[in-house]
Amino acid sequence: MELIKSKILLFFLLLIFFQISLYAQNAVVLDAATKELDRTMSELKNKPNPPYYLSFTIYDINSILIKSSDGKIETNNENKTRTLDIDIRVGNYKFDNTHVIRGEAFNLGSNRNSYILPLDNNEPAIRNSIWFATDKEYKKAIETYEKAKTNYSVKVQEEDTSADFTPEKPHKFFENVINFNIDKIKWIERLRKLSAILTSEKWIMDGNATLDISSKTEYFTNSEGSQIQQSFLMARIYLIAKTKAEDGMDLPLYKTYFAYSPDSLPDEKQMEDDAYKLVNTLNELRNAPVMTTYTGPAILSGGAAGVFFHEIFGHRVEGTRLKDPDNSQTFKNFVNKKILPDFLSVVFDPTIKYLDGRPVSGYYKYDDEGVPGQKVNCVEDGIFKYFLMSRSPVEGFPHSNGHGRKQAGYNAVSRQSNLIVEASKTVSIEKLKDLLREECRKQGLDYGLLFEKVQGGFTFTNRTIPNSFNVDPLIVYKVFTDNKPDEIVRGVDLIGTPLTTFSNIIAAGNDTEIFNGICGAESGSVPVSASSPSLLVSKIEVQKKAKSQAKPPILAAP
Repeated sequence: MELIKSKILLFFLLLIFFQISLYAQNAVVLDAATKELDRTMSELKNKPNPPYYLSFTIYDINSILIKSSDGKIETNNENKTRTLDIDIRVGNYKFDNTHVIRGEAFNLGSNRNSYILPLDNNEPAIRNSIWFATDKEYKKAIETYEKAKTNYSVKVQEEDTSADFTPEKPHKFFENVINFNIDKIKWIERLRKLSAILTSEKWIMDGNATLDISSKTEYFTNSEGSQIQQSFLMARIYLIAKTKAEDGMDLPLYKTYFAYSPDSLPDEKQMEDDAYKLVNTLNELRNAPVMTTYTGPAILSGGAAGVFFHEIFGHRVEGTRLKDPDNSQTFKNFVNKKILPDFLSVVFDPTIKYLDGRPVSGYYKYDDEGVPGQKVNCVEDGIFKYFLMSRSPVEGFPHSNGHGRKQAGYNAVSRQSNLIVEASKTVSIEKLKDLLREECRKQGLDYGLLFEKVQGGFTFTNRTIPNSFNVDPLIVYKVFTDNKPDEIVRGVDLIGTPLTTFSNIIAAGNDTEIFNGICGAESGSVPVSASSPSLLVSKIEVQKKAKSQAKPPILAAP
């Protein structure tokens, strides 16, 4: 018994020693950055334009990308990078070098400021690289600050007089690095099989299967006293197949999977079944009739509604956009006013990792400005309440709610996280289709539309052009009032204006679908999710989709 106790004690001592060693190794990066930050702030405080704020973010990224096409591997890459982003500000919280320079394009986080750091955990080498990069950014900040002051003095009074930056409480948080190992041989074989299925028909022009796994450790330190180390691991599978109809229309379809570890991805059989289903649906699409223009009722499936809200609603509630003098600022004057039916609410919540047991990819503990991620009740019972905020305040919203986000190499702005559309009153999906048919009869129509899958879209928010949207559907069905079988159609874009479309939502289903994706916007690409029940809209509009005039290949695939 004593021998067993001794072995157990030895095991725990070794485990503690390993954790301490791992911490010491990882702490080199954060410690080096913090020491160089303190030295910089101390040495520059007596300069004519000293920085009032400085932060360093270091990204350690390990990634594996394997892509297979036609049953053959065409990409098999492993990559490791370490980069530094610097946010250095001169002036003060009220007015600094990031102030909007009117008359120029509003950059909204698009300035690249990333520098390569040594991969070795060598403190002198890391600090030397940080020093050189900081010197360049400081000089740039002084120049921009003087330009901003001049611009301010010769322009009319600004609409938004809020500060450029908001002080926030410092935080200290340390999380161990997350590493991963995969059986590459197993995954290569699986991807080969999947891509072979996706190119199994001669009419398919392109088909591929891709595995994308990345672990990212962020080291963040700032002059307010924050020190944060957090680590992420994400695994994604992409199945893609493309063809062309006889009239020249390009027809892509895809299926994606997301998990927080490779072992949590679906098994091989499910992926193969989904690949065959994708090919069969693509065959239906290429032979489907082309949809004409249409105005009338429609159902957006949960997945389609989630993407719709992300594209059309989510980007309009990112608070940083209110700083742009040329932005339409759709919801600026709608605080505490109704914008949705009273049975719908919209939440953004980066603090949840799973929703109903399913992973959601907009999860994080701290945002990219060192602020804890926070749940934001954006719309409550149809009433608009809150914007997503970074550390760039706007009138009426003076503090961050943990949504300052960015890709490495960009400046943080307010971005979406986990978008969740919640319905307090729901009906079954069959009942929702019955309500669709009833609404069609009221409007004298023979059919309504069901948008089963969309792949994204775009929306205009500039004041100089109409604030419309265009969503790109992939799978659309006609739902007939006489209960004939649903008919798949192709060739339409969902268009409209946000406020009108939101006011036309009349019912919600009792389902919830989750879209996990990567959102590309002004501060780069960040992981997000969008979740929603199916929604019935009393009136939508579709237009014909633009299409290629090129014929399908003359010679069949070999």
